[in-house]
Amino acid sequence: MICKSSGARRRCIIAASTLLALYGEISRPAASELTIPDVIYPRLPARAASAGGFIPAGWAMESQTFGDLNRDGIPDVAVVLRQQDPRNVVANDAGLGANPLDTNPRILAIAFRSGSSGDYILRFQNHTLIPRRVDPVLDDPLEETGGIAIERGALVVSLHSFASAGGWTMSSVTYRFRFREERFALIGYDRHSVTRNSGETADVSINYLTGKIRVERGDISHDKKEVVWKKLPIPSLPMTIDAIGDGLEFHPEN
Repeated sequence: MICKSSGARRRCIIAASTLLALYGEISRPAASELTIPDVIYPRLPARAASAGGFIPAGWAMESQTFGDLNRDGIPDVAVVLRQQDPRNVVANDAGLGANPLDTNPRILAIAFRSGSSGDYILRFQNHTLIPRRVDPVLDDPLEETGGIAIERGALVVSLHSFASAGGWTMSSVTYRFRFREERFALIGYDRHSVTRNSGETADVSINYLTGKIRVERGDISHDKKEVVWKKLPIPSLPMTIDAIGDGLEFHPEN
């Protein structure tokens, strides 16, 4: 196939993705075939003089971001810590996907800085929102467009999902959390996904402050979009980070 025009390029992407996914459906090893070591997640220190003071033995700082999260005018910190245990680097002899597979998990933690002592006080830690990589054909959720940031007083967590085989959909999802009522409440959710065999696209955007859901569907072969608005049932308490679980498995519009 000649892929010079924009339409032809789209068809080439779909064709290549179709062959790749089809091959994966035939040959993809089940994740259960790999022996994934259990992990005991440490409790982080209650306070530290710096962000680095929260790093437990056997873990490393993967990323950190600073900004005021509790509206006291003092920059706080959010960090992603990752375990560095060689036992979590698993051999994948099936020949498909990453080999070896690094299954070392992550911890997302938030600490507020004290205006009096200057120390950072641990406010929150979580190890489920950023899922552990246990399937060799799935990208690391932070490898491409993933990461953390603090923007306008909100914690932003972005994740990425792509299967090199055995799956059709690739997606990116972004969460926004704000410290409200002594908890980190979900205030915004955005997901963009593309179905590689058909070219169909779906964009979901949820504003938890207004209770509105916007769903936009389209196709990479044309610019026509179909937009549907929905009303989100407002719970008595805001949804927290812990309530979400795996950030790539959460589909609140359903």
